[in-house]
Order: sequence, then structure tokens, then C-alpha cells
Amino acid sequence: MNKVVLVTNMGSITVHLHDDMPITAGNFKNLVKQGIYDGVLFYRVEHGFVIQAGPEGSGRDASIPTIRDEFTSHNRNSRGTIAMAKTDQPNSASSEFYINLVDNNRLDSNYSVFGEVTSGMDTVDKIGRVETVLDEATRMHKPLQEVKIAKAELIR
Repeated sequence: MNKVVLVTNMGSITVHLHDDMPITAGNFKNLVKQGIYDGVLFYRVEHGFVIQAGPEGSGRDASIPTIRDEFTSHNRNSRGTIAMAKTDQPNSASSEFYINLVDNNRLDSNYSVFGEVTSGMDTVDKIGRVETVLDEATRMHKPLQEVKIAKAELIR
């Protein structure tokens, strides 16, 4: 099973996970199986950049272990790809992820792309257009309306 569906309150997003990303895609699949993404928010919406979700940004469990960075020759942060968010330190990705709203190839050498949206890009774009407010503390744009992943599940 190399597909995950993210059922959100704005529609569903289906993501195909790259087979040649065993660390990153494997981590994401394991977190989906554990229900880690159920009920988490897309807490960051940067118009013309990315939408980002995960338990830490949603105020949930921040104790999920980090994973080693993993890059392939096709590591491109292009529109519709999904990648692990992390700090500016190497090997600091854990459970936070983002979906690229546009080509963000300046991120290619630092952020591991582990899949791509195969259906539901209209939902991604809809989330990417919600009204936001800048959170001065984090310097991130937060949606004014709740955008939640009701359920994340592996599909065939």
C-alpha cells in the first residue's frame, strides 16, 4: 500500500508515496497506521507556498522521534508534492509535513519529498486559499477557519 488519503473538512487528498523513500515514506505510513494524523490541523497556510500539518503544530504529541534526511535524484519540491517539514538542522524531520502549492525547488536540497498528490489537488488549492493571519511569535500564517484532517488512512 503506497497511497494515503487525507480526509479533511474541505475535501479529500490522495497521496502516492515514493517506493524509493523507505525511511521517509515508511515513517509517514507508520504514523498514519498509528492514527497520529487523525484530527490534526493544517495549522500553516502560506499563500503561494505551502500548506502544513502535523501533530506538533496542532498542539499534540511532540515526542515522535526524528528520522534521517533522505534524498533521491527526483527530490523536487514541485507543485503537488508532499515533503517532511523540519528545523534548519539536518535529520530533524519527525511528523510534520507540507504540500507544495507551487514549485518550491529552492527547498530541494534540504527537505525530503516522499510523495505526490494524485487526486484532490483542488482540495489542496482550496486550503491554500483560506484566509489567514500572521502569528507574530512563529512568523507563520495561520488559517482563520479550522482546516482539519478528520482521518488519514492507507489505501490500495
